[in-house]
Amino acid sequence: MRRIDLPPVWLVVFAALAWGQARLLPFGLSLEGVLTGLLSGMLIGGGVILMIMAIVEFRRFQTTVMPHETPSAMVQSGIYKRSRNPIYLGDVLILTGLILRFDAVLSLVLIPVFVWVLERRFIVPEEDRLRRTFRADFARYERKTRRWI
Repeated sequence: MRRIDLPPVWLVVFAALAWGQARLLPFGLSLEGVLTGLLSGMLIGGGVILMIMAIVEFRRFQTTVMPHETPSAMVQSGIYKRSRNPIYLGDVLILTGLILRFDAVLSLVLIPVFVWVLERRFIVPEEDRLRRTFRADFARYERKTRRWI
């Protein structure tokens, strides 16, 4: 189960739900337009950039990016100075951009649900592992760096 219980899998599921809603149940609602297209591209691109920046930091410290594993180092540099969870923030930006790109207006309600899933399935358990592994270092980091932005 751990092999498929990964944030990208959840992202694909939520994106598929949004795509399906746009195709099967549009209800005549639309945000379609030039600005929406531009915003969706910026959100998707911004999410990908955030994820790349985060993964580069993980690689620099030679620690795991896998959410169910215990990291060997606590990363606090680069993008991690601004957010404790830039990869998950990137996932949320990508989902938001895809919902706009699909013109799936009703699926905007999926965004807070997706955030909730990420927090419960990944963020809280990860932070518990970091708290147990790095104790005082994580406590200081948690006080100075916000969970999302």
